[in-house]
Amino acid sequence: RATLLLSRCLLKMVKGNIIVPEEILSFCCNGLQGSTSPPRAREPGEREEAPGAMASPSPARNPTEVQMSQLVLPCHTNHRGELSTGQLLKWIDTAACLSAERHAGCPCVTASMDDIYFEHTISVGQVVNIKAKVNRAFNSSMEVGIQVSYEDLCSGKHCSICKAYATFVAQGPLGSKVRLKPLTPQTEEEKIEYSIAAERRRMRLVHKDTLKDLLTRSSQETELETRDGSGAVPAEKTRVESVELVLPPHANHQGNTFGGQIMAWMENVATIAASRLCHAHPTLRAIEMFHFRGPSQVGDRLVLKAIVNNSFKNSMEVGVSAEAYGQEMSVSRRHINSAFMTFVVLDQEGHPRTLPMLAPEPGDGERRYREASARKKIRLDRKYVVSCKQTEVPLSVPWDQSNKVYLSYNNVSALKMLVAKANWALAREKEKVRMYTLEEDKFLSFRIEISVCITASRAFSLLSNLRRRHEWDSHYVSAELVQKVDDDDMIYHVVSQKLRHENKPQDFVILASRRKPCSKGDPYVVAFRSVTLPTHPASAEFTRGETLCSGFCIWPESEEMSKVAYYNQAMPGYLNYVTTNVAGLSSDICSTFEACEKFLLKNKEDLISRLQDF
Repeated sequence: RATLLLSRCLLKMVKGNIIVPEEILSFCCNGLQGSTSPPRAREPGEREEAPGAMASPSPARNPTEVQMSQLVLPCHTNHRGELSTGQLLKWIDTAACLSAERHAGCPCVTASMDDIYFEHTISVGQVVNIKAKVNRAFNSSMEVGIQVSYEDLCSGKHCSICKAYATFVAQGPLGSKVRLKPLTPQTEEEKIEYSIAAERRRMRLVHKDTLKDLLTRSSQETELETRDGSGAVPAEKTRVESVELVLPPHANHQGNTFGGQIMAWMENVATIAASRLCHAHPTLRAIEMFHFRGPSQVGDRLVLKAIVNNSFKNSMEVGVSAEAYGQEMSVSRRHINSAFMTFVVLDQEGHPRTLPMLAPEPGDGERRYREASARKKIRLDRKYVVSCKQTEVPLSVPWDQSNKVYLSYNNVSALKMLVAKANWALAREKEKVRMYTLEEDKFLSFRIEISVCITASRAFSLLSNLRRRHEWDSHYVSAELVQKVDDDDMIYHVVSQKLRHENKPQDFVILASRRKPCSKGDPYVVAFRSVTLPTHPASAEFTRGETLCSGFCIWPESEEMSKVAYYNQAMPGYLNYVTTNVAGLSSDICSTFEACEKFLLKNKEDLISRLQDF
């Protein structure tokens, strides 16, 4: 009766154009529905449900898990109608902070963010789904894992955007640190993340030392890369400086400037700097691991500076810094944060465009140029660390007569599938040698190719004989033919030089499978992969190495010219060597392939002279 009387009063208020609070309208509607529907009688044997009970029990969730869903509106997008990366960073930081505070039970601040690789863009009208949960808690800091995906409401499609790891520090009264309670993982996924979190933490702590050591060791080999210096853009022309006033909407519930807001401002100036180099609209592909060095508060002025540090073949690194100061200009600025962002420029088909060269400034500019190359190598190393499951399972398959057909097929087909992948990107060019990379979830593959004045069949014959590889590859010491399976498959025991930080040379047991073209347009194929043989077990004299997929493909370009390409899916022990060359800190791979060209030309001439003598 009271609900009916209240509803009549509300009706008069609505007719009189009086605004009614939404909560009251909702209460009345629910009350009216409840008054007109008598309670349902229970069936015999039916249990009475507790208030608020669900029809079916849901699986237990991690107590620190936070889920956020945001509909992308036009105000969130850039000129292309795609979600601004700065806005996405704000949402990521918000969800991660809420997860950290669930575990800590007190305010938390962002201490650092690991590398973030953005796989796709998000369009207006789509939904961003963010899931964040604490992976592991240390003394006063914790790692939060964040998964970001988008959902297309019309098609129902879901797609992963990125995965990130953030470190948060719990703060007590007056900014004091709080000792965190330990986290107990429950599921298999949580246990894996919990275990690997310690390794990621170790990697963060040694990040600076890793960069310094790499720069020290490569200082003699590093040189400013030159493609076509005539159109080089001076780095000074890409410099950007902007100031922002921190207002209450920019601060979190503790009064400090929101970490996600600082990231968004930094992304804005970095985009402007990248645009000044390429005179186009760049796309942010990755953000380097960075640390917040101190807080800023409402009323602070944040000075944001950005400049392009290095321009690679189809990507560029932009360095950004954030400094804060108060109303008094006499007070020195406080360094808040530094970050390094990687941009690409996509053509109409979505492929990265070739970027202009950068002419660094003398002194600090050249230092930043070289450091950018080192950071590129470190990013590749961090991105392609092999998972623990892969290191536990041996890659070398036992060789047996019963499976020789399968292994030969697997060896060649794996190389052909690697060759057929479409996302190879040109990383370096040195004279006639071209180096490409293929970045996948768990592997970094590279391809070296060169055109040589030799017939494809002759090159195929020379390169498929591993016993002659030491004549052009300085890494090979010897190769012994262990078993000739048939005319197309042979097993070698290979001894190579010592790796850096290793006391013993490496040895491999390799299956070499070769194939001639089946039809016009097919290449000559020489595929390599590791196998195990009872007659050649691992010994204390060598460090046993493994190769998963590598080999040569040779295409005839004319009667006397051939394109020779070498492919390799880099293994953990080989990864450091590969990324050093990809980043331009070494030219060893290119030099080795130049020696391969000389070997092919020399033996082509030897063959011609022998034919003439005959």
